[in-house]
Order: sequence, then C-alpha cells, then structure tokens
Amino acid sequence: MIPAIEQHDSEGRTKKAKPIQKHISDEAIIRMFTERREAALQETEARYGQMSRRLAFRILGDRQDAEECTNDMLMQLWDSIPPTIPHSLPAFISALTRNIALNRYEERKTAKRGGGQYAAALDEISPFLADPGQDVEDSFTEIALRDALTAFLGTLTAENRLIFLARFWSFQPVAEIAADHNISVGAVKMSLRRTKNKLRKYLMKEGLI
Repeated sequence: MIPAIEQHDSEGRTKKAKPIQKHISDEAIIRMFTERREAALQETEARYGQMSRRLAFRILGDRQDAEECTNDMLMQLWDSIPPTIPHSLPAFISALTRNIALNRYEERKTAKRGGGQYAAALDEISPFLADPGQDVEDSFTEIALRDALTAFLGTLTAENRLIFLARFWSFQPVAEIAADHNISVGAVKMSLRRTKNKLRKYLMKEGLI
C-alpha cells in the first residue's frame, strides 16, 4: 500500500510536498525507496513530477488526466523499487508515465479521440507506416517493439535521431523541438519527413510492412 504524500496546513488546505534536502542525488532517492522511506515519494515528486505531467499531457491533452497519471506513476514506482533498481531514474519514470498515459488513452479512445500530441503524432506518421485498412496505432505499437526500429535509429545522425524520438517517443510539439535544437520549425518538419520516408523504405526492405 503506497503511503500518502499530501500535507495540509492548519486550515486543512493541501500543501505541496517539499524535498527534505537540496541537491539529493538520484542514487540517494533510489536508496530511500529500497529502505521504504516515504520521503522518496516527496523527492521524486519535487524533482520529476513536472517532467511526468508534461509527458502525460502531450499524450492525453488533458491536465487532470496528466496529474492522475503522475500520481499513478508514483504508486507504480513505490511498488517497483525494490525489486527493480533503475539504471536511470528519470528514464524509468518516463517509461512508467508513458505506459500509464498510453493505457489511459486506449481506454478512452473508443469514446472520444484524445486531443494530445500522441493523436497528432499518429496522424502525422500514418501515411508513412500504415498499410491501407490497417489500424495505425496497432501498426505503430508493433513496429516500435521490433529490433528493426532500434537498428534503423542507429543509421541516423545524432540530431535527426533526437528530433525523431522527441516527436514520436516523447510526443513533443514541433515548435518545442525546434526551440530545444535552436532550429526553425521548417527544419524540424523537413527532418521528420525525410526520416519517416527513410523509415518506411527500411521497414519495407525488412519485410515488416
């Protein structure tokens, strides 16, 4: 059972948890989890809560859902460490958040398509990956699990690989990617278009589509 991490003032209003100490390392946070210290949750929220909410919001397009995904991530983190000892805490948190958000997206998809960057990214890549009549989300999920995609990414330049992953793994908006790389929006779109064309040709050559 995960412990509560909310704090309240004298009037019963919720206060945001504050980290116990400054500049605490990821290794120290992981050690706190293994020792089952509740402060690990406070430190994780303080350091990586915003990162988690931002990633979930890109997928779902809803701030309330993003907040709930981050809360669920903390619960899973508490249950996962131990026995898992992550090599990279932020990467582990991102993977948990992404999976939780994608599962929530799937749950609500039949009722109403989401407005997040996940839906926009799927619409953007579908002409390059999906066969006629094939569900693009099923196709993209299947392809993403294959070793071929990892091999393909290794053929790209560092910048093109980072741009592609930012768009189709982290679901960043194009304008945000451009700002991160200090290039124009047009340059990002051109990079993505070329990479998508290369990916389609690569997957066709491998017999995957």
